[in-house]
Order: sequence, then C-alpha cells, then structure tokens
Amino acid sequence: MNGELRSTTFRREREDSWRELEGLVERFEKGRAAGLSAAELARLPVLYRAALSSLSVARAISLDRALVLYLEALAFRAYNAIYGVRRRLPEALAHFLFRKFPRTVRARWLAVLVAALALLAGTLVGWATTSHDADTFYAYVPGAFADGRGPTATTEDLRSFLYRDEPFGERLLAFASALFTNNAQVGFLAFALGFLAGFPTFLLLFGNGLTLGAFGALYHQRGLSAEFWAWVLPHGVPELTAIVLCGAAGFLIGHGLLFPGPYGRLEGLARRGREAGCLVVGAVLLLLVAGLVEGIFRQTVHAVPVRYAVALVGAAGLALWIARAGRREPS
Repeated sequence: MNGELRSTTFRREREDSWRELEGLVERFEKGRAAGLSAAELARLPVLYRAALSSLSVARAISLDRALVLYLEALAFRAYNAIYGVRRRLPEALAHFLFRKFPRTVRARWLAVLVAALALLAGTLVGWATTSHDADTFYAYVPGAFADGRGPTATTEDLRSFLYRDEPFGERLLAFASALFTNNAQVGFLAFALGFLAGFPTFLLLFGNGLTLGAFGALYHQRGLSAEFWAWVLPHGVPELTAIVLCGAAGFLIGHGLLFPGPYGRLEGLARRGREAGCLVVGAVLLLLVAGLVEGIFRQTVHAVPVRYAVALVGAAGLALWIARAGRREPS
C-alpha cells in the first residue's frame, strides 16, 4: 500500500513534465518537428534530462513496474527525437558530401599532407632509381601487375597497352568492378595499418609511389611520357586522392594511439576513429569514380587531349569541392 502511495505521489509531482515531453516527442515522430518554436526546441533536452532523473529515482526506490516501463519508453523515444538520425537518405548523403566530408578533410589537412608526401616521395624515388637502373623496375612492380610491361618490352608493346580497346559490355563492366575492388583493398589496408602506429601505412603509400614512379620512368625513357600520364591521370586523380585519404585516416588512428591527449587513449581513439571513418567513406566514393573511369572511359576514349581535359576538369572539381564545400554553414 505504501509503495502504491509513493508511486502516486511521485507521478503527481512530475507527470506534467512527462506529458509535455511526450507531446513534443509525438510531434517529432509524426514529422511535425519544423513547427516547433525555438522555446520548445530548447525545452526538449531539459525535459529529457528530467525524465531520465525520474527514471533513475523510480528504479532506485523500486516504484511500481508499470511506471518504470513508461519512463523507460518515454526516455528512449525522447533520445531518438533529440539525437537520432532524422535525415532522409538523399538529405544525409548531401550533408556528408557537401558538409561533413570536405570539412573533415580541411580539419585534418596535416595528416592528408603527410600521406600525400609519402606517396610523392615514393614516386620520385621510383622514378629516379628506375631511370638510373632499369632493372630496379622489377623490384618495384610485381610481375602480375606489370602485365608484360617492363624494360624488355618493345616501345610498340608499351604504347599498345595505353590504347587497349575492349568491347563495351559485361567484360568492361567486370573490369571496372575488379579495379574498384583492388583499389579499395589498397586504401582499406592503408587505413587498417594505422593501428600499428601508422608506420606500415607510410610504407604502403611509399611502395605505391615506387610503382607509379617506376612506370613513369619506363614510359619516359621510351618517349611516351605524355601518352602515359594521359592514360594515368583521368582515373589517377580520384584514385590517388582516395588512397591518400585512406592513408591520412591510418595516420589519424596511429596518432590517437601514440598521442591520446587529455581525453585518454580510448576516447582519443574514438574521436580520431570518427574522423578517420569519414575520410574512408569519402575515399570509397572516389574509388568508385576511379574504377568507372579506369574501366570504361579510359578503355573507350583514346584521344590524348580529351584524356588530359577530363583529368584537368576532375582535378579542378575535386579541389574546389574539398576547398569550398560547407564553408558557409555553421558547423
């Protein structure tokens, strides 16, 4: 009897705020959130915290089970209204592409720069050493990846590889899919290796640069440099950017492990992990674009000026997107 009296008194003292919170939550659930006034929006988290406090007290003093269940359900619904994802898919995608992703890239520009420098350093070393000693090409480029290209190949064979003509259809689409998968594996590995303090991530980026530099030197020696870069750059702009972003994500994870800061290692990793995940998701989208360009456009468009034009437009658009998107809206 005493328990029932306590529950009745407890409910009577707090029920008005519960009902008010329930009414606001119902408007959210029915899609009428836009009609809430500024005062009502400010009131919502206050009522939510009060409901949590009531739930905690109800559990502590063992009030009747029905009241506890009601407060649990109300708190859960209020949490979803305040913190839950309310954007539809197109809206969420637009928010990611034009706000969250470019802002994260700009905020973590130093990690992106380090990753880009690691790739660039490998490219320069690969170019210089292969130019000096052609046999080092085989040390930098796996045989399966070379696909017959190498110092022993004729100039005509090297040129013909740049202009392979595949029949458009299932085979070409399958090729694009395979390239996307391969590029994604490289990027994800660069990200995952960040858990080893980031050093293997640097080695992977440097190694990919060695391969690119070795190919560049080989084609340059045969007088095919302009045609080679026209072949590489249309898909290379989004692909290499994606790999750099995955490398930057790996460096962020490594930094969180080595230098957790004032938050502690677990919380520091969680913070870095959210930023790294954002970079990786953006990289996946870029790899998808690169796979389509590499598997379809590059196989069907052979004009060198057109290839360079596409690469230039792609690079300019990518730079503009990352540099400008999301700057006007408040974070």
